[in-house]
Amino acid sequence: MNSTTFRARATAVAATAAATAALAAATAPAASAEPAAPQAPAAHAVVLRTGLDVSLLDGGVRVPVNAVLNEVRAPASADRTALTVRLDGVDRGRPVRLLHADAASAGATADGRRAEGSANLVRARVHLPGMPLLSLVELEQVTARAVCETGARPTAEANLLGAVTVLGKRVTVTPGERSTVRVPNVGEVTLDLSHRTTTSTTAAATALRLRVAVNPLNLNVAKVEGTVTLAEAGCTAPEAASSSPAPTPASPAPDPSPAGAAAPPRASGGDLAETGGDSRTPYVAGAAVLLLAAGAATVRLTRRARS
Repeated sequence: MNSTTFRARATAVAATAAATAALAAATAPAASAEPAAPQAPAAHAVVLRTGLDVSLLDGGVRVPVNAVLNEVRAPASADRTALTVRLDGVDRGRPVRLLHADAASAGATADGRRAEGSANLVRARVHLPGMPLLSLVELEQVTARAVCETGARPTAEANLLGAVTVLGKRVTVTPGERSTVRVPNVGEVTLDLSHRTTTSTTAAATALRLRVAVNPLNLNVAKVEGTVTLAEAGCTAPEAASSSPAPTPASPAPDPSPAGAAAPPRASGGDLAETGGDSRTPYVAGAAVLLLAAGAATVRLTRRARS
């Protein structure tokens, strides 16, 4: 094989490959990006939540106390109204009452437009393991509420109504501020009142959070540390529906036929687009022409090389 024949065949092969690539690109379907999953609305509420670490006198065993009362979550609507929390396994197998209240409720709802969580606690007394006679906290009423609605800024509110007593001491608390109560030979309690946070899509409210560090030395309990949360609520807003405008249809190309000329007859089955053609048809046709031209060039060059 001489150099002229080699170059001719290489040129033909390259032309064929280019035409094939163009045809493949024209017939490949356009990739469509998967839309992101919409943000689902949600809400939650809880009357009491504890995260305590209890150290026992015999053997120095540490017992986690993670109790909840009336915890609810939505999308599905939910309500809880239990009034007491009892704890087993601390006082030598005997139950310990952590909370007693005249009224305690939590609710959560969520649908396509609105999510709301709320908690309410009335005339409540909270006790810690090892302190059956002295209440950790006594209060008249605390409430928390969070609302997230489509097209509106999320809102959160938390309230403490009436007097508050901590470790037997009447305390004055200011919403949004922190107070600390110290009792000799008992321990220390820090109170965070009416804590609220909001973002563009979420809201959360906590009526009262207590950070506890006490040494009761009763009921086989040496030390109790951790947190107690009263009346907590939160929500996540449903995602707003997309309001992007519909695409504007392209203007039809002007008719190149001269004015007054008769329009060619149409097929009885409708427009050409209805027969299966689409916007890629010109590219497919062009690629086919390239393939034919490449084939013809290959034959011509091969015959010339042989002669």
